[in-house]
Amino acid sequence: MAEQLTGLADDRALLGRTSTAERVSDILRSRIAEGYFPPGTRLSEDSIGGALGVSRNTLREAFRLLTHERLLVHELNRGVFVRVLTVEDVEDIYRTRGLVECAVVRGLGEPPYALEGLAAAVTAGQLAAVENDWKSLSTANIHFHRELVALAGSARTDELMRSVFAELRLAFHLVDDPRRLHEPYLARNRQILQALQAGDRGEAERLLAVYLGDSLDRVVEVYRRRMAEGGQGLG
Repeated sequence: MAEQLTGLADDRALLGRTSTAERVSDILRSRIAEGYFPPGTRLSEDSIGGALGVSRNTLREAFRLLTHERLLVHELNRGVFVRVLTVEDVEDIYRTRGLVECAVVRGLGEPPYALEGLAAAVTAGQLAAVENDWKSLSTANIHFHRELVALAGSARTDELMRSVFAELRLAFHLVDDPRRLHEPYLARNRQILQALQAGDRGEAERLLAVYLGDSLDRVVEVYRRRMAEGGQGLG
């Protein structure tokens, strides 16, 4: 927990003088999405509030917001915990991703497209793979899809998918072989980028749909096996 709290203390400057529960929830959501708080982690009000320099009431409101987003759960007499997803949650996350991400690509209009963010995410993933840093590769992969959604130029879509991608990271925590999950999709991200660079959004959508289907199958396979084992590694 000490490492995570050190990172939160670094985020304290983001709050500025007008700290609000929304800003706190933004920080905690990002930290969950980046993998700093694994599923089942108990979030201490005193430790996190102290790291961020916010009041207990502000932090509780931020917890409430993230509970509404299904990232946290409140357990009576125990506290607030990062949520542990079910298989049904994972399936719903991917269903939502398929509906939104494929629609974004389909509706791009005429090329050229603003692909700098996608290209940067692919490069970051390649560097992480070279360094055998699979957590960073997972982060780069999520960044790729976040940038893909951003091509729609819709603040509402960005907001919707921000929580979905944070939930997705919770699912990835249960994968016992992150290299096997994430490394094959680095090449697929590059293929989607190349299709969009060529102005072929139809091919990009096809690649994306197959990608999401394969990823869902892999994550659900792991989930079912780990649940059968009694959810080892959770909490």
